[in-house]
Amino acid sequence: MGALKDDDLLAKHPKKEHDPELIASLPESFDARDKWPNCPSLNEIRDQGACGSCWAVAAVAAMTDRYCIYSNGTENFHFSAQDVVSCGAIFGDGCHGDLPPMAWVYWVDEGIVSGGIYNSSQGCRPYEVAPCEHHTSGNLPPCDKIVETPKCLNSCLADCMDYHEEKRHGKEYYILDKEEDIKAELFENGPLEVAFDVYEDFLTYKEGVYKHKRGSKLSGHAVKVLGWGVENDTKYWLIANSWNAHWGDEGYFKILRGENHCGIEEAAIGGVPIIK
Repeated sequence: MGALKDDDLLAKHPKKEHDPELIASLPESFDARDKWPNCPSLNEIRDQGACGSCWAVAAVAAMTDRYCIYSNGTENFHFSAQDVVSCGAIFGDGCHGDLPPMAWVYWVDEGIVSGGIYNSSQGCRPYEVAPCEHHTSGNLPPCDKIVETPKCLNSCLADCMDYHEEKRHGKEYYILDKEEDIKAELFENGPLEVAFDVYEDFLTYKEGVYKHKRGSKLSGHAVKVLGWGVENDTKYWLIANSWNAHWGDEGYFKILRGENHCGIEEAAIGGVPIIK
């Protein structure tokens, strides 16, 4: 959980709103995986390992989805979380957290190279922190201690790839802070990064719509939102976590929608990729 908080966030970054006619036409439920079936990254659950890199991992997960969506399903460029964690932190220290918008600023200003999951040897800079068990029991080691942030390297793992040539940029990024605008943005352009306050009872989530009921606040956490719906008359956001598929509902969870529950609707972040 490495999503740092800035009370002046909305004043510092571009803001976006959607047309009321589009908002009025939105369906009761939506899942980005159904609308864009040719984009395999929409079904991916990442593992940030014992690193407070959620601010970067959630961002690049959404960027990866959007790169595919904006290319009409023809480009599957997997943005490197490691590149952002090691080189893109501004107010924090990679594995010890940062402000979620900083990943998007880095995308627009510097560009991000490709990179697959841990031990994949895919792309320029694959993820370097090993998977672990996040508040679950399984065959992986527990996520006991935050690791040190891997060094920023302006080079690719594979000698045949050029780090600077491999970078892909965003044209722009923006923040949405209202439920209906977030829904419209998801429907039109794909997944977004959101952050929320994590309480103790969230760690043991398994199914249903999460509502905080007990336990103290732990920290801020960033995740990828990819849809919405209604379950037993309760509105929810559909979200992909980055604690691998052992956690929650095979890596996903639902959280109360429309009440800014745990701050989930304060600042959803998205952007427009430049398709190369």
